[in-house]
Amino acid sequence: MSIKLRELIRSIRACKTAAEERAVVARECALIRTAFKDDDTQFRHRNIAKLLFIHMMGYPTHFGQMECLKLIASSKFPEKRVGYLGLTQLLDENTEVLMLVTNSVKNDMGQDNQYVNGLALCALGNIASSEMCRALAREVERLMNSTNPYIRKKAALCAMRIVKKVEEIEDKFNGRVAPLLEDRNHGVLISGCCLLTTLLEINPDYVPDFRRHIPSLVRALRNMVQSGYSNAAEYDIAGITDPFLQAKILRLLRLLGTGSVDASDEMNDILAQVATNTEGAKNTGNAILYECVLTIMSIEAESGLRVLAINILGRFLLSRDNNIRYVALSTLQRVVTIDVKAVQRHRTTIIECLKDSDISIRKRTLDVAYALINEENIKGMIKELLNCLLVAETDFKEDLCSKICMAVDKYAPDRRWQLDTLIKVMCLGGQFVKEPQREKFCRVVASTPEMHSYTVIKLYFNMKDSLSQEALVHVGVWCLGEFGDHLVSGRAVGPNKEPIRVAPSDILDLLQDVVRKPPNPDKAYAIHSLVAAALIKLVTRCPSEIERIRKALRRFECSLSVDLQQRSCEFLELLESDWSSSRAGILDRMPVSDRDIAGTGAIGDSSIGGVPPSAGGGGGDLLDLLDDGGGAPA
Repeated sequence: MSIKLRELIRSIRACKTAAEERAVVARECALIRTAFKDDDTQFRHRNIAKLLFIHMMGYPTHFGQMECLKLIASSKFPEKRVGYLGLTQLLDENTEVLMLVTNSVKNDMGQDNQYVNGLALCALGNIASSEMCRALAREVERLMNSTNPYIRKKAALCAMRIVKKVEEIEDKFNGRVAPLLEDRNHGVLISGCCLLTTLLEINPDYVPDFRRHIPSLVRALRNMVQSGYSNAAEYDIAGITDPFLQAKILRLLRLLGTGSVDASDEMNDILAQVATNTEGAKNTGNAILYECVLTIMSIEAESGLRVLAINILGRFLLSRDNNIRYVALSTLQRVVTIDVKAVQRHRTTIIECLKDSDISIRKRTLDVAYALINEENIKGMIKELLNCLLVAETDFKEDLCSKICMAVDKYAPDRRWQLDTLIKVMCLGGQFVKEPQREKFCRVVASTPEMHSYTVIKLYFNMKDSLSQEALVHVGVWCLGEFGDHLVSGRAVGPNKEPIRVAPSDILDLLQDVVRKPPNPDKAYAIHSLVAAALIKLVTRCPSEIERIRKALRRFECSLSVDLQQRSCEFLELLESDWSSSRAGILDRMPVSDRDIAGTGAIGDSSIGGVPPSAGGGGGDLLDLLDDGGGAPA
């Protein structure tokens, strides 16, 4: 016995377990199959309605597809309505039986009942295959000329589906667009905007031909902006007249105005009106303002209008709604290349968003902040980013370190500042500085002889302070091996004019501490390999410690790493007397490539100008850390 849909829903909701629910659905599906088999016409529409609910629950309902076609062929409107609903839900454009319904849809499109026409057009617009679109395109074109606005708007939306599915007849509806855009009915007008937008997105070559419709669109938009509540109460949403239509027109104007100064001039005034008259207190107004900003930034708008658009985004950034702020940041990232100066005015507000508790807001803000960095503001922006790095959460530090390193490599005013900043980054987030950025730092140091002494002294004292930052230890060990002679020679002079001299034994003590307490025990092999290379290099830099170096290298002979064993054996062989004559040449400094030498710009002051910053991972004083000076203590 067939039960009503309401009773089926009640019985399913009463189930306490998934197995009980499956049993109820299986039992009802069996009854529905039996009814279909017996050709029960009385309750066919009820059975299809129940199948729709079962389909929404995620159970298979393919056995009801043919029954939908039978309901569509019925002369009774309630059955036809359920049939079309089942057609759009239980079938898709790839279903083989879909072609069987083409004739029924064509007949319904030819009926005098507007609601039957609407059912057929909705079904065709939702699931029509390319074959159905070809067969019924003429009928749709005929209905677009109907005097009934209800049919015209549905026919226009159906034409949009046909244009997407069948490329060869996309120009069939070009001549039908103009009457739709002139229509006073908002439903027809928004359908016409959707159809024209689809045509222009599929074939941008049509844009010049359709620019003649810009005055009509501007007039329709102005009427909505200027009309009061009493004149447009039917379309009012939160004090905004038909925001859906306004958004569609703004999007269409964006396509028509791109790349054309004349077309942009026609819409400048109305865009300014929308931007100034739309209230942004609610999401409805914010949606219109967002579309308006995108349109202004996409067309050849006046500079003042672009400043107005970016100021709107600046207001969005002050909103308490994270969704609005995220949208503003995403838009700023897209338009920052168009008008950098206007976006720069909101730099302070953008930087404040880096402190937001939402990680998605922080990451999007970082992208915008990086896009704002240039040669003029590099020092101020990097100082702000270093402030953020000092207090940033772990999952944000990797992106932050990467952006800082990229900006420093691209816009550094001189090598002194570049090296200082990268060392600060490694002191604060050394675990998150990637291998390519560490290698880049080493190449920069190697290609700048004037900074060898300054860099190795600064790295030495930072490592003495803390060995917890992986990148700092990696580049520090490498620099100790390459330029350790600058530490022991005493050639460097401190701020009080006294020479800075480090005992060779202190250097080896520091390397032993690195071996004993690597910053990342999981990667101890990598740091041990660097230490071994640094030790063999120090043979020529600190000849008095050769026996201690030999002893340290012998410890690596028993390493679990075969590669490290091999290296230590080879290094020990170099310490034999047979290699005395050629040892200095073999252990000379790493040669610098011509490309790195060519990239050397301004050097900057290479004197030791102050106390090195604390590398305690946030325990030091922030002002000291961000001081532009820095060096080794006297």
